[in-house]
Amino acid sequence: MAFEALAVSTVMPDVAEEFGRDGENLYGWAFTAFFLGTLIGIVAIGGMIDRGLAGPFLGGLGLFSIGLLVGGLAPSMQVLVLGRFIQGLGAGAIPPIAYVAIGRSMPEELRPRMFALMSTAWALPGVLGPAIAGIVGDTIGWRAVFLGLLPLIAVGAVATTPALRAVAPPPEAAEAEAKAASSLRRRLPLAIVVTAGTALFTAAITSGEPVLLVALALPGVVMGIYALRRLTPPGTLRAARGLPSAILIRGIVTFGFFAVDAYVSRVLVDVRGMSLSQAGIVLTATTITWTSGSWIQAHWNNRWPLHAFVRSGMLLVAIGIATFALVLLPEVPVWFAIPTFALAGLGMGLSYSPLGLIMLREARPVEQGSASSALSLSDSLGTALGTGVSGAIVAAALRADAGLAQGLALAFGVGLLVILFGAGIAGRLRPATAHGRGPALR
Repeated sequence: MAFEALAVSTVMPDVAEEFGRDGENLYGWAFTAFFLGTLIGIVAIGGMIDRGLAGPFLGGLGLFSIGLLVGGLAPSMQVLVLGRFIQGLGAGAIPPIAYVAIGRSMPEELRPRMFALMSTAWALPGVLGPAIAGIVGDTIGWRAVFLGLLPLIAVGAVATTPALRAVAPPPEAAEAEAKAASSLRRRLPLAIVVTAGTALFTAAITSGEPVLLVALALPGVVMGIYALRRLTPPGTLRAARGLPSAILIRGIVTFGFFAVDAYVSRVLVDVRGMSLSQAGIVLTATTITWTSGSWIQAHWNNRWPLHAFVRSGMLLVAIGIATFALVLLPEVPVWFAIPTFALAGLGMGLSYSPLGLIMLREARPVEQGSASSALSLSDSLGTALGTGVSGAIVAAALRADAGLAQGLALAFGVGLLVILFGAGIAGRLRPATAHGRGPALR
């Protein structure tokens, strides 16, 4: 999964160039569609994993592989966007399964180290992925990047499935299984509603048509809020203390970071004239610092409260975004992109994993599947909206002949403001009650 995320981000400028005008107009959709798919995948998996982890895991990998195949063979940008959506359906299965496996297998004192170890899974892809993807894209073509990832999926399935089969269900397994079926029947339609609402909103803001902006955006927002209130713990949308705030802030931090991350390659390749392989160095540095930040919080989390890591990490992300945006100026050396966006990666490492730890701390064992699903839902929704809003801003700037650099600068400013808002409410992550449990999930 990490290789895919980093490789696709690296070669997307070449994808946009091959498909011409459609490539430009739908550039943001290539990322947004992926995360819209994960919204459905995450909620569907949340109703299944209380009965076992291995089956849903293999189903997710199967859909992810189909999406890679469709994307690699896509004859148009529209088909590539469809392939990315199918990939997202499968990718949505992975984070909730990982969280539940950790929650069921490990005592609380070991969980921070396990979250850090999960972040280390991005280390090798971070070092090799962008460089390999850049070289492959420059020499063979971007399609080979999509298709070349398929063998890795098979290796991952063989290596991981036996361990997931060994994870024992919770003591309340009978109760959980009874609830799982009814939960899936109730939550899956809501996931489709929130996905449709997000798609309508994104389509409205990217259309450039005032009539569509009114006709699609408002219904999209209403649909999204209606479904989210029923898919997340009570109080999530108003940042209630504890678990609800952890779920909300996860979406805020992914919105702000990925609104910029999706366009790192475009800044370096299309604005500053670097090659794909050179641009991959920035993504490599960012992945390494993200992993380092995760290990730092794992080592020090017993000395500092989790909400302090989240707030300080988000402030570092804000500083990294603000300074990385300076690379849009021709007077600023292009190498300045490496330390600045790497600082944003360090901030993500400090803030991302503690939100998962807060979720596991606040949710009751029988509700960890639903809580993990809600956290991952917020994660993907934030990313989908962040990339969608950035794409809309850049497309509007190009339509107005304002220039790519100006559009990117405005998009990065929006991401920065969202991150600062999240840092401002991070104090709401303190436990909701004296015994450390938040409100029950619906």
